[in-house]
Parts: sequence; structure tokens; C-alpha cells
Amino acid sequence: MREFSRYIVTSALPYANGPLHIGHLAGAYLSGDVYVRFLRLMGKDVVFVCGSDEHGAAITMKAIKEGQTPQAIVDKYHTLFKDTFEKTGISFDIYHRTSSLLHHQTSQ
Repeated sequence: MREFSRYIVTSALPYANGPLHIGHLAGAYLSGDVYVRFLRLMGKDVVFVCGSDEHGAAITMKAIKEGQTPQAIVDKYHTLFKDTFEKTGISFDIYHRTSSLLHHQTSQ
């Protein structure tokens, strides 16, 4: 098996139109967190990256349904996601948002 000098690990970006549930945590984020912790125990250089997906029609539909702006919806769920990850001990080195300037600068 090939040995790498650096690792980047990411998980599915949660869609910012509703809260996370146990299936999201167990199916998409816990395994990445465990793998990153293992790599670090092995002395590897690793970064764990994820972020809120803040684009799409479902966000707009949720905003209309709740009488809010799409920005208010994504702000609410981005904060909720970060709090949920913190409370469950899932630790990203970088947890960002697809609406951020950094995302747009680095995704080109």
C-alpha cells in the first residue's frame, strides 16, 4: 500500500435546510472523524475539512415556507451544524460554508 506524507479527509457537506439527525452523524461524519483520529495517532499530517452546503432550491423553498430569507435559513442551520458537531465531539480542522469568499476563491 502506498504511504502518503500528508492526508486530507472530508465528509459529505450537510445541506443547510434542516437539522442533522443521528443517521447523518453515524453515516457521514463519525467515520471520517475516527479515521482522522487514527491517522493522527499514527503520527500522520492530516487535515479534516467540511462545510455547510448553502446552495439550492430546497433552501429557497424552506425560506418561503418559514417567511424568512434564504440567508437567514443557511445562517441558522450552519450555526446549528457547528453546534451539533461540537456537542458530539466531531472535530473538523476547517468547517466552512459554500457561500464564503474562501470557498469561491479555492474552488476554481
